[in-house]
Amino acid sequence: MKTAPIKSILALAVAAAAAFPAQAVSFEQNGVTLDINGTVNGFYVNRETKDTTSGSQVTTKSSGISNGLLPGWINFVATTKAGGYDVKAHISFAPGINDSSSNVGLPSAPGAGATGGSNSPFTQIDTRNNYFSFGTPTMGTFKIGRDIGMFGQNVILSDMTLIGVGGTSNAAIPFNTTFGMIGHGYMYTGFQAQVSYMSPKVSGFQAGAGLFQPKNYAGDTAKTPGLQAMATYDIPGALPGQLWTGLVHQKTDCQTSTGCGIKPYTANGFELGGKVKVDAFEFLAYTFTGKGLGLSSVGAQFYGGADTDGNKTKSNGYFLQGTYKLGDTKFGLNYGQNKDKDGFLGDGGERKNRSYTLGVYHSLNKFITLVGEFNNEKITTNGPGEIKNNTVSLGGILFF
Repeated sequence: MKTAPIKSILALAVAAAAAFPAQAVSFEQNGVTLDINGTVNGFYVNRETKDTTSGSQVTTKSSGISNGLLPGWINFVATTKAGGYDVKAHISFAPGINDSSSNVGLPSAPGAGATGGSNSPFTQIDTRNNYFSFGTPTMGTFKIGRDIGMFGQNVILSDMTLIGVGGTSNAAIPFNTTFGMIGHGYMYTGFQAQVSYMSPKVSGFQAGAGLFQPKNYAGDTAKTPGLQAMATYDIPGALPGQLWTGLVHQKTDCQTSTGCGIKPYTANGFELGGKVKVDAFEFLAYTFTGKGLGLSSVGAQFYGGADTDGNKTKSNGYFLQGTYKLGDTKFGLNYGQNKDKDGFLGDGGERKNRSYTLGVYHSLNKFITLVGEFNNEKITTNGPGEIKNNTVSLGGILFF
């Protein structure tokens, strides 16, 4: 059995953005190599919520055994070379560890049949990657199918809570994934149907763009595909790192005679980020802005992008992170904030999310990383009071 470094497997499992020469298990026949790798994780999560939005403080405590920001993941990656082209196919399945039933051994709604008993909202298998790609080192690579988006890709892959839990404001406990720092410094890139292209890397520079499945968030069929693009530059020398930028564009449509729930509008988002290594330290800075892109304080693109009159929600955020590696242990601190105003929140409406995470990540061996995190979140609006969440998580993640 061949093994791969955790960083390589993680990048493949989450982004599948590049081929790696060594995987957990590899088979070769008739010129085709099939690699199989995956990850499994679980955490004890304890959260305390203090809500003063009603005028008096309401404190709620909850705990559970949960997946972290990553679900479980199993990847099947086939690669070959034919007609001068590098060819690849990638299919993955991402199961969680939880079920919503309060009765062990019974479905969520016994006796309810297909409408309840077999439709647990937590026990699920998510097909995240389902694509093929082809290209050459000189022409670049074309991709067709379902894979991670371009906008917001690099920041989530750099978030230290990716292998942990992070925040839990937008995810109940237990759940099949938490949100990490999504909604608190950046928006979720998502896994989306696409036809995209990535250029070869030249002197550290690489760029790509693609057409993406349009979102029907205007209440009617969207006739115009989404557009996403990204560019990266690898910083050479004594202080290695990377700079990146990205954009997302989507036009809504209204094509029915009876009208749509939301008037048509155009959504746009722009991001800029960078990270650099200084000996055992790594520092990251990131920012984004959007109009009509959705409620960034929730973190999901195109949710709450405008009001019924098409007035756009304005969003912006920033994310900072520093880590230090000491032997087999990494210590980290990050901080992020997202802010939304107007649009879906109403004229003059505002919502702000801010969060920080303290994390310790210890490599027990080449397969297992043990994780401990403390996360603090604060949610404020232009209304009275605020919501504060303190989350402690302890667990681990295995890559194979």
